[in-house]
Amino acid sequence: MTRLRIGTRRSLLATTQSGHVADALAALGTPTELVEITTDGDRSQASGVSLVGAPSTGVFVSALRDALLAGEVDVAVHSLKDLPTYATEGIALAAVPPREDPRDVVVARDGLTLGELPQGSKVATGSPRRVAQIEALGLGVELVAVRGNVDTRIGRIAEGTYDAVVLARAGLARLGRLDEVTEVLDPLQVLPAPGQGALAVECRADDTATLALLARLDDPASHAAVAAERTLMATLEGGCAAPIGALAEVAEGEDGPELWLRAVVLSEDGALAVRRSASAELGTDPTSWPEAAAKLGGDLGAEMLADGGDELMAQLRDQSRTPEPNDPPSARSAEVHNP
Repeated sequence: MTRLRIGTRRSLLATTQSGHVADALAALGTPTELVEITTDGDRSQASGVSLVGAPSTGVFVSALRDALLAGEVDVAVHSLKDLPTYATEGIALAAVPPREDPRDVVVARDGLTLGELPQGSKVATGSPRRVAQIEALGLGVELVAVRGNVDTRIGRIAEGTYDAVVLARAGLARLGRLDEVTEVLDPLQVLPAPGQGALAVECRADDTATLALLARLDDPASHAAVAAERTLMATLEGGCAAPIGALAEVAEGEDGPELWLRAVVLSEDGALAVRRSASAELGTDPTSWPEAAAKLGGDLGAEMLADGGDELMAQLRDQSRTPEPNDPPSARSAEVHNP
């Protein structure tokens, strides 16, 4: 039997995630092999270049999609939160497997929580979303930028460079490192990134056999949740580096399954925020859930824009845009960030 070639980033976390998909396919009787591909995001991460203010989203995705379209691999596995919200011609999202816990976590020295860290402690994260929400808590910690893999980030605590790092729980769970977590952050305080904790399994849109096979890996509740979150982000016109948090969850309502969605968009310093929540009935047919979820996300995103989110997003876009040569000094200062 021909092996299905699975394209993956080279990092330990990426290959571990792709390995989970390979194991699921093996359980269905399909042999696979992993094909490691280096992305622009991996190259910039290795060089220590920040992604904040990057000109486009999808820096961890495009090389895998190029390999798919070129026929070099049959399947691509991504962290779903890295996917751009716009469609790519010739590529289909074939499955969203069961989602890991999407919450953020703290790994801190001496087993401390964020609230227990002394004022002025250095807390590292590469996410403007986390920075804005932690700043809004008013804890008096110093938020500093960090890049690199999980080992690198956590290792800098032992070195004394940082007092804590904030990471996605899902990544540590997949790497078997949850014992290093000192606090799981409540979504009421810090909402995760849209799609966080979920995987996206893609293939060529015209590969009907692989589409049908991968559909067996899809989890309707996970797929619906991320559809709502990502449609909300697209409605807000925010990329993966924007300070937008969202979390959708399927629950059993009086008349059947319902989807509950909470979301926030913040200024970079967390001083301004628009927070909203909404719910919608999903119906009894799971194949229709993504469509209903997308409508919920779009409607809530539009409500947030009307309630002040449009002004916040305009400010964020102005702050992150690349200055033109003839811009006045005030415009040039917009490229300075505190990620």
